Amino acid sequence: MITGIIVALPEELSALTKKKIPLGKCSFLAENIIATHSGAGPENASNAAQNLLDKGCSKLISWGCAAGLADGLLAGDLCLPELLISENRQYFPVHSEWQQQTMSLLAYLQPIHSGPFCTNNTIVSWSRDKKAIHQSTGAIALDMESAAIAKIAEQKSIPYLVIRVIADTASMNLPAAITKSLDEKGQINNNKLVLNIITNPRQIPDLIKLGLHFQSDQKKLNSVAKKIREITDFPITTNTV
Repeated sequence: MITGIIVALPEELSALTKKKIPLGKCSFLAENIIATHSGAGPENASNAAQNLLDKGCSKLISWGCAAGLADGLLAGDLCLPELLISENRQYFPVHSEWQQQTMSLLAYLQPIHSGPFCTNNTIVSWSRDKKAIHQSTGAIALDMESAAIAKIAEQKSIPYLVIRVIADTASMNLPAAITKSLDEKGQINNNKLVLNIITNPRQIPDLIKLGLHFQSDQKKLNSVAKKIREITDFPITTNTV
């Protein structure tokens, strides 16, 4: 069985493999593992998931970073959610046996959070909005891709898993330079980023803090990547969750 891993951002991809995979492309990391660089957002993730299925993948993994919604989740904390909640409140449970086996394999990387994840179609920048989503959904964290991947997987009755690490916590507001610099392909436009920083240099301390968080995330994802063969080798015998 071939496992497809969908990765939105190049920084998240570099924690998984040393290969430079162009945006929109995919590459074999091993005989039974394909990674794809999708770009951020649900549409990009959905297209990437479908592309992996067309290439013969029979399992999918959503890989990368997430925003914390619940107090108590720290930057660098590993999350293996049991349930995904889409923006329009559809519910997608992950494959329970695969998720539990992965929890066991990665137990040395505690803490590991397994609470529900919410997916949003746009970046949620403000702490007050994160906390409101947590209160209305019960989700502990949020990303922009996982529910879209789950929807494709469920349509084809194949298992999926989410491996995410907290980047920005519930109490943290994202610097405006980040959201204003994201292009239609889900990538950070460096020219726009520099211009936004020059225009509003007061963002620099928050950008440095976010950068340090990303370093913690990459270290944690690097540790997970060392177990990726064992994670993907888990035999899926049923489609039950």
